[in-house]
This record gives sequence, structure tokens and C-alpha cells, in this order.
Amino acid sequence: MLALTSALSGCFGAFTDSGTRLAYDIESAVKRNAGKGRFVVVHRPAEADECSGAYKVQLDKVGALIVWCYGPTGSVVASGSTTYHARFIDTPQTWIVDKPAGSSLMIGVEQRGARAVIVDVR
Repeated sequence: MLALTSALSGCFGAFTDSGTRLAYDIESAVKRNAGKGRFVVVHRPAEADECSGAYKVQLDKVGALIVWCYGPTGSVVASGSTTYHARFIDTPQTWIVDKPAGSSLMIGVEQRGARAVIVDVR
């Protein structure tokens, strides 16, 4: 059983999309920085996943997180979305950010009472 668990955890990325992986990065950073006033979540798409080129991220005030991945010709080759992150972070406004290939997404977060709040996305 341990071998199966180890094998599956190594393939975790194979069972998620780019939006879900970003939500997991946000969740991890919020937990790691609980109680801190401000911090930045740094997300860099894995070079081996479908978002190895340019990408666009939308963090929506209604709770959606959407990632579009672009191929070399500029067309969308993959996308992923989730609302998972809304369980532990608030998004008071909609953010839409275009990122070039190989660049990291930076999400500024502020702790407000018991909730983390997105205050900047670049």
C-alpha cells in the first residue's frame, strides 16, 4: 500500500490541471503563512506540463480561478479551472493577467481576520 501511495504522489501532477495546481499552491502558501500580515504566493507552472508557454490567469471575484495555456502559435492548447481556492482565500475583485513563457505569477495576499484576501496579482 505504501508503494502505491508513493507512486501516486509522484504522479500527482498527472491527475490535475493547471488551475487546480495553482489553487494548491495558493492553499499551501496560505497555510504556511497563517497569521502573517502580508505575503506573496509565487506560482511557476511546471516546465513539463501543458502550460510551458505563455499563459493567462483569471482570479474572479465570484470565486473562479481559470488558467489558459498558449502554444507557440498563440492559440489555447489547454485550460483549467477550479473554485477550490475560494475555501481559504477571498478575491474581492477580478484579476486577469497575461504571463510570458517561463514567468512566475505573483499573488499578493493580506491576512484580514480569519481570512486571507488577494490584494494584488502580477
